Parts: sequence; structure tokens; C-alpha cells
Amino acid sequence: MSSTAGQVIKCRAAVSWEAGKPLVIEEVEVAPPKAMEVRLKILYTSLCHTDVYFWEAKGQTPVFPRIFGHEAGGIVESVGEGVTDLAPGDHVLPIFTGECRECAHCKSEESNMCDLLRINTDRGVMISDGQSRFSINGKPIYHFLGTSTFSEYTVLHVGCVAKINPAAPLDKVCVISCGISTGYGATVNVARPPKGSTVAVFGLGAVGLAAAEGARASGASRIIGVDLNPKRFEEAKKFGVTEFVNPADHKKPVQEVLVEMTNGGVDRSVECTGNINAMISAFECVHDGWGVAVLVGVPHKDAEFKTHPVNFLNERTLKGTFFGNYKPRTDIPGVVEKYMNKELELEKFITHSVPFSEINKAFDLMLKGESLRCIIRMDG
Repeated sequence: MSSTAGQVIKCRAAVSWEAGKPLVIEEVEVAPPKAMEVRLKILYTSLCHTDVYFWEAKGQTPVFPRIFGHEAGGIVESVGEGVTDLAPGDHVLPIFTGECRECAHCKSEESNMCDLLRINTDRGVMISDGQSRFSINGKPIYHFLGTSTFSEYTVLHVGCVAKINPAAPLDKVCVISCGISTGYGATVNVARPPKGSTVAVFGLGAVGLAAAEGARASGASRIIGVDLNPKRFEEAKKFGVTEFVNPADHKKPVQEVLVEMTNGGVDRSVECTGNINAMISAFECVHDGWGVAVLVGVPHKDAEFKTHPVNFLNERTLKGTFFGNYKPRTDIPGVVEKYMNKELELEKFITHSVPFSEINKAFDLMLKGESLRCIIRMDG
């Protein structure tokens, strides 16, 4: 066991004291892991739009002070009682959702929506005892998504930790722990476009580009990117996108534009914005008889999906997906292997890199729409 096992560790963390205000690098105390928990040393983390959304705290319950971060790579420092499949020194990816391996969802081949560990955005404490493992001067600092990777050390439930190939570079594969898997899996695991098919991707941020990459890997012949930001179009060509549609350039609804372009509709669509109108467009643009639309983006809590039931009766299919339908512990190591085998390219998703001391720069880049993924180096 490591020399720090069983002890409180003092380390740096980027603490969000209040909504929308710059993060502050503070010295925090990180308690040792309790039963079925693991303490990780984070080496690299990256910023995902979900972190920014909850930091802004515009549409949900604010929980502060809090340590954000959920896309990361690290090494196991110590394990709590009952943990048998991880040991100090293991290379791992922390995951914002989990796999207890006991519940009906985990035992189902179809689902990855673990009853015990599925995402909970409001919870700021560990599930075992309702306490935080982070503190400053004895006062709790709350967790985020059960991961809190904007800290040099963090504590997770063992079910939210994927053990990966130690040869995989953590500064690259850390992006697999959220956005890239979400988009790529939505296409390859859920939409499943046949070879030679036409796929529309709504939203060309990191998740949408990963969905496009999944369409290319599946052998789609046409990949149509739909986005309101024309600056994204050139970049998207690197991810297999062959054509672009900006809804703002057309007087008619974008679904009608896509139906005309594709002689009746696309074979598959993947929606990665969370905008309710884009969701409806993504469904209504698929071909009758066989078209499948997959929703990935998270909508506003009051949004309602409205479409004519005849669209279903004409044999169009609407699906939703969560984390690309990947089970974190079972499937994510295999996604890392895809990268190692050069079947999945990650470098092109990583547009920026900053030292931990400049973490607020990563927020600025994302707010300006200039970055896909910014890697934050914890040693800097």
C-alpha cells in the first residue's frame, strides 16, 4: 500500500465558491476512501460543457462550494475496504456514472443505467454515508457527479472507476471518460448506421464530432453536419463530415431541407445539442420505413417533444441514449483499446492544453467556443 493510505491527504484543488465566479486554487483535505471507495491521484483532466453548465448554475439546484471536473485520467492511490478489482498503481478513468454489477440494469445486456450509481447532478456527497471527502478547515467542499477531478486527489465509488491499459497515455485517453464515448457510442452502439448509409449529426461540438467519427467508422457514405456556427464546418471535415447545413441559411425547417437533400430523409440522425427544436428536427428528418433518430443532448427541464404520431406509424424510430450505451467498467477499457489500435483518433479532439494553475483559461476558451477539449495538466 502507498505511504499515504489511510491518511488524510492535503493537496491542491480548484474550488468553485459561487456560481459563475472564477475557480480558486485552494489547499483541500481529502479523506481516505471508505468501504467500496477508491482514492485516485488525478494526472490529467479536461473541461466538458457539463462542468460549465453546472458552474453557471442557471438551470438547476446550485450546490456550492464545489469541486467540478469529471473527464480525467489518473492512478489509484489507495482503496477502501471490500475493493478487490483495483489496487494502488492501477491506471484508471473516473466515470460520472457507474456500474455496480448487482442491479437489474447492470445485469441487463441492453442497459447501462445502473440503479445505484447512475448520474446524479444534485448530490454533492458520497452515497455510502452522505458525507463529503473534501474539506477546508473542517468545512465540507461538495463533490460533483461523484468524480470531482479538478483536484490532485479525489475519492470515488469503485463502480465509477474503469481500469485501463497502463500503456495508454492518460493525457489523451482521459477524454474517453465522458464526451467522446457519449457521441461515438451513440452512433456505433445505438444508431448503428449500415455501411453506405446517410447520417445527419446535429451539433458539431466535441460530442457531435465524436458521433460523426462513429458514423465514419461505421462506413456511412454521407455525413451531414447541422450547426448554427459556420466556423465549425471546416474543422468537422477532419471527423468525416461531408456536407453542412446551417438552419439559419434556410427559410423552411431544417428537417425539410434534409429530406430534400437525401431523397426522402436520412437513414440515421444523432442529436447532440439538447435544443428541443433540434431534437424534433432530428426525428422528422429520418426516412420513413427504416429511419432511426438518436437523442444525446440534455434538454431544458420544461421542454416538451412534439411531433405527429403518424411519423411513428410510418416506421420511423426515436431512441435516447446515455453515455453512448457503454457500461463504464465493462466497456470503457475496450474503447481505450480502440485508441491503442489506431481505430479511434483522439488527438484531433484535443485543441488546447493548460497547467492546473491556469484552469480558468479552459473555461474562457469553452465559453468563447474556441476549444473542443482543453487538457488540464495537474502538475502545472
